[in-house]
Amino acid sequence: MENFNVPADVVTRLIRALDKIDARLETKTKEQPLSEIWLDVSETCMVLKVSKRTLQQYRDKGILPFSQISGKIYFRAADIEKHLQTHMVEAFASKK
Repeated sequence: MENFNVPADVVTRLIRALDKIDARLETKTKEQPLSEIWLDVSETCMVLKVSKRTLQQYRDKGILPFSQISGKIYFRAADIEKHLQTHMVEAFASKK
């Protein structure tokens, strides 16, 4: 691995820029409730850590509700969260 030096002022500017981005995202999240956030197929695949084909099967089987506009598919974040909560298996302690 190669080491390189970055001037302190560049690092400081980068950190400030990242802080601004973080603040904007936090503001957006507060302004828009989870129920109003819509994700496209690639975003939904990343959230669920599944392939596009698996997500297609979820749609075909009616596992996840979706909306389609001109061929583009969207999923509500609230529906994804609800599905995950519904299918959550509670932890249990094994007896030794």
